[in-house]
Amino acid sequence: MREPTVSSRPAPDRVPAEPPPPGWTPELLDVPGYLARLGVASLPAPTATALRDLHRAHVAAIPYENLDIIVGRGVDLTMPSLQAKLVARRRGGYCFEHNLLFAALLERAGFAVTRLGGRARMGASFVRPRTHMVLEVRDSDGQPWLADVGFGGEGLLEPIPLEHEATSVQGGWTYRVVREADGWTWGTQALHPDGWYDLFGFTREPQHPMDYVMANHFTSTSPLSPFTHVPTAQRTEPDRRMALRGRTLTESRPDGTAEERTVEADDVEALLPDRFGIVLTPEELEVLTARW
Repeated sequence: MREPTVSSRPAPDRVPAEPPPPGWTPELLDVPGYLARLGVASLPAPTATALRDLHRAHVAAIPYENLDIIVGRGVDLTMPSLQAKLVARRRGGYCFEHNLLFAALLERAGFAVTRLGGRARMGASFVRPRTHMVLEVRDSDGQPWLADVGFGGEGLLEPIPLEHEATSVQGGWTYRVVREADGWTWGTQALHPDGWYDLFGFTREPQHPMDYVMANHFTSTSPLSPFTHVPTAQRTEPDRRMALRGRTLTESRPDGTAEERTVEADDVEALLPDRFGIVLTPEELEVLTARW
């Protein structure tokens, strides 16, 4: 694992202390535009505090959603497309989109980033495909962190120290990572009222761009993927989570309580911008309304 050094160049021109692995394109990132989207004034030095602040700012600003898949547009993981969608159009996305964009910002700030692959669990009793993306990030002190701004409903607000059973309290939510019995798989868990709940597992094997291209193709096109069937939008806040799946709107809280109601298809046009910050074109709304 590379050890980062702090760049002395002024933001937003700070670049990684070492170049990223071949295939990644952080140099194409519009740093000022992305920071403006997050409400951050300038690119910080690669400290643990800066990592936490950038992570929270991204989660607060950019929602989780799969609506481009539902309207038939698909998901393009190239940096220009990610910026056009999540930054310029102020839309959201899912794990590959969020974490690829965030990884580029972190590398431009001077963090050492390793892009990893994982498997969503969410209480499943079977092995799901490796179609989740997470990040291992090292700050200027060499501390490794698990960062993930793209998990959705039970996703992290802040990074977690990448240490066995390191617990992180984030607003009303509590998380930890655990090293599992096989010695190379790590699990990320959220604390529920009845105990620890598995969110996803991952390994620390570095991924390549094509690994995400393949996983993204399955996730965005396969009839076996849940992302191709149900329109979804989600946001996580310190004291509540909002999730719209199909026509079911759910607001859940850290104590395990939740409120759920069915919304009318015609209400989606107002609900998406008001609750999730997602503004769609009339043509996109017409297609979605037929799918709700």
